[in-house]
Amino acid sequence: MSITNELLNTVLRHASQEVSRKEFLNLAGRGLAVGVAAGSLVSCQSDTPKASAGSTPTTGTPASDVDAATVYAAPDGQKVPSSEAVSPPAKVPAGLDKPIELEAWKSDVDPKSGPTPTPLPPDKRVGYALVGLGHLTLEELLPAFGECKKSKPVALVSGSPEKLKKVAQQYGIKPESCYSYQDYDKLKDNPEVQVIYIVLPNSMHAEYTIRGAQAGKHILCEKPMANSSQECQAMIDACKKANRKLMIAYRIQYEPYNREVRKMLRSNKFGPVKYIQAQNSQSSANPDHWRHKKALAGGGALPDIGLYCLNTSRFLLGTEPTEVSAYMHSTPGNPLFKEVEELMSWQMRFPGGITVDSITHYNTHDSRFYRVSAERGWMHLNNAYAYQGQQLQTSHAEGPAKLQNQITIPAKNQFAAEMDHFSECVMEDKKPHTPGEEGLQDQRIMEAIYQSAREGRPVKLSTVAGEDVFRGPEPKQA
Repeated sequence: MSITNELLNTVLRHASQEVSRKEFLNLAGRGLAVGVAAGSLVSCQSDTPKASAGSTPTTGTPASDVDAATVYAAPDGQKVPSSEAVSPPAKVPAGLDKPIELEAWKSDVDPKSGPTPTPLPPDKRVGYALVGLGHLTLEELLPAFGECKKSKPVALVSGSPEKLKKVAQQYGIKPESCYSYQDYDKLKDNPEVQVIYIVLPNSMHAEYTIRGAQAGKHILCEKPMANSSQECQAMIDACKKANRKLMIAYRIQYEPYNREVRKMLRSNKFGPVKYIQAQNSQSSANPDHWRHKKALAGGGALPDIGLYCLNTSRFLLGTEPTEVSAYMHSTPGNPLFKEVEELMSWQMRFPGGITVDSITHYNTHDSRFYRVSAERGWMHLNNAYAYQGQQLQTSHAEGPAKLQNQITIPAKNQFAAEMDHFSECVMEDKKPHTPGEEGLQDQRIMEAIYQSAREGRPVKLSTVAGEDVFRGPEPKQA
């Protein structure tokens, strides 16, 4: 590269900076560069667009201005073609929560890329204490923090010292931030903990929510909220008394595919909804697991996995059922179902003549889907309640043609999405999208379902007028 070209590229790189006298003279020679540099600077500055008031300036170097005719010489003398080191143009907003806007490279023919991730610095994120180190915490929640933008794990609570020590080491949790259940109340003295995430058997949700609120912490509680509507109400009351937020971890309401179906449904994309079919079934094997003990779980397939059919239907429609009719069964002699139900099948009637048929089973190969049938088409979401792998299909007619579409949406970690939503609620002091009242309503409906199954008759529900009555503001979508 000539001295003049090298000088020009240096000036381009430093157009908004002062070039040192030594660098200038070394590059150009003492006798010739003044005119060249002055002309280049004037040209560079005049060609650079000025940012308007309030706009974000663009930084970087367009590809057209990059000199690719350079050579890299390795210490051993080997030489290879190269180009100067530059950064492509980008808009860099000042706010940490504002995404960097990279230069466009895709056309409108293909799906647009999402915004660049905007994780807050670790010291700006909301700190979580996870209570319970079982399957969900170890397999899903702790790994999900790696995809969080506003949340971080800072404390653990477990009844197993060995498990507690190992998990703390794996995730960088301080030894002094590891607690037994007997030490749970000491969380109040840990300023790093702002939220307690309760991942315990259902029978423990009420106690640990109440104690956590009394310790001055916000509460994120796994579903089902508790084993009775009375317990749910006590949890709500305790958090209100302590002026702490309470959110129930209905991850489906933060998952992109389920939210897309709701968007289609609410916009009448295929006309008014007529009925919904929903199923959530899986096979269980350990009769000694807490999920098969009624005192710990409150019930069997219904509160554990059937609740997804119930809550998601309410979420999609936005209205509340007026009547339920149910059937329950357990295979005689099967040790898995001595205390809890194997099967629950139920129907819910919603305003406007909409019917929701749901079934949940604890002893079949897993099947997790729902289909929304509308006047002019249907929406079918397979793996609807799974942690991943959702598949959305729609069908409608256009003239003589029947069109069936497969819709693909960029996947997001459901657990990261719900935790970041709650962190945002804590930081901005706003009501969660799925507060305690949402969990209480589900519990009331489940109690009516059990009553219907026991008595063999439909059970009326209290009338609830309005839309999304029990939910808080919509979560922000990245």
